[in-house]
Amino acid sequence: MAEASLGVIGGSGLYELEGLEGRDEVEVSTPFGPPSDRLVTGRLHGVRVAFLPRHGRGHRLAPHELPFRANLHAMKQLGMECVLGISAVGSMKEQIRPGDLVLIDQFLDRTRGRTEESTFFGGGCVAHVHFADPVWEPLRQLVLRAVRGLGYTVHDGGTYVCMEGPAFSTRAESRFYRGLGVDVIGMTNLQEAKLAREAEIAYTTLALATDYDCWHETEADVSIQAVVAVLQANVEKSRRVIAETCRLLASAPRISAAGVMEHAILTAKQAITPDARRRLQLLIGRYL
Repeated sequence: MAEASLGVIGGSGLYELEGLEGRDEVEVSTPFGPPSDRLVTGRLHGVRVAFLPRHGRGHRLAPHELPFRANLHAMKQLGMECVLGISAVGSMKEQIRPGDLVLIDQFLDRTRGRTEESTFFGGGCVAHVHFADPVWEPLRQLVLRAVRGLGYTVHDGGTYVCMEGPAFSTRAESRFYRGLGVDVIGMTNLQEAKLAREAEIAYTTLALATDYDCWHETEADVSIQAVVAVLQANVEKSRRVIAETCRLLASAPRISAAGVMEHAILTAKQAITPDARRRLQLLIGRYL
């Protein structure tokens, strides 16, 4: 049985992960360029962990600048079978209050300029992976158990609409998304989920609500000051959830997405270009 491992991609406010045993910082090179920052590795409750701040330390990268492909490829290089994406989100439902946690199970894509960073494929090799259920349910359920065990208010399931950003929604956009029935709004996690699936990594999102966007008639419109205040409280929650997830993962049956790409590659083997083979070797080399 493979050793339990968990990659963590920290969202806004979560730039460090404390408490790792055997902590080490590693600089990873990928065929898709450098990741957002150096990765921190170590062990937590006996589980191998790799932590990456999505926006870089000091929050240097805007959502549309994120090297999503490099980030997920780096996790694959370090042997992470599971990845948990932490995300600060706006709430689109009255019952999801700032400070609540949501274990989403669906995505809606409203990004415009991220085609290249949404897939490892193209440029000599075509693949279409199954993505009807975009998060890995066994991992989502395990994180849900961790959150409930800590006593935090959590919502089981929901749709995350991924917008382009970096500006927050207009009032018309916010009302439009509400009309679609989505639960939370963010700017980052959909691309991670797509790439994780192509990399055969089990992926789930822990969404932490910071505000009501700008649709709410009685709450103040979203502001950076308000978001930061809730973010600070949410960071401590996310750290506790990560630790508890590792504790549960250490004794759980193996969670793995291995094999999901076996029948997803459409390009004939002899037609795959040498450059594509080089770029994709770690991801699909065993199928070629």
